Amino acid sequence: MSKFLLSVVQTMIERFELEERTFRDETTLMVSPENIVEVCRTLHDEFDFNMLASQTAVDYWPQEEPRFNVVYQMHSLPQNVYLCLRVPVPGKNPTVPSIVEVFPNANWHEREIWDMFGIRFDGHPDMRRILMPYEWEGHPLRKDYPLGYEEVQFTFNFDEIDLRKPYVKE
Repeated sequence: MSKFLLSVVQTMIERFELEERTFRDETTLMVSPENIVEVCRTLHDEFDFNMLASQTAVDYWPQEEPRFNVVYQMHSLPQNVYLCLRVPVPGKNPTVPSIVEVFPNANWHEREIWDMFGIRFDGHPDMRRILMPYEWEGHPLRKDYPLGYEEVQFTFNFDEIDLRKPYVKE
């Protein structure tokens, strides 16, 4: 970890009482939902993390609580470092404050997360579906979303074919 990122992580942990996790040389800070806007604003204004590289969610169902994590990938272009933030979100009435006021490109990310996972973003200027049709019911990336299976269109039986010979359709 670079000296810059190390100092940022230490400052953020002390200021916001965050938990740090490291996996395969990637540092992640666990942030409570009520602190996410202020943490993002601090990273943006004080430490020059000027780009929200990505934002997505993870569904840990059937795990108890928290069911979801909203994942933010921050990037400091001048320092060329990334920092990951994770916000644990309960399964019942999943809601997180919107960070659109800090990173305007979060608008599209948050709409996609709402559409696919059903996690609401308080304060979002336009919380409506972006990928699925307006009248669609449910959120397709939730692990408890019912799957609509299609019948298999073909079958292939390895016992009937000698794989050592080229296949020729008869």
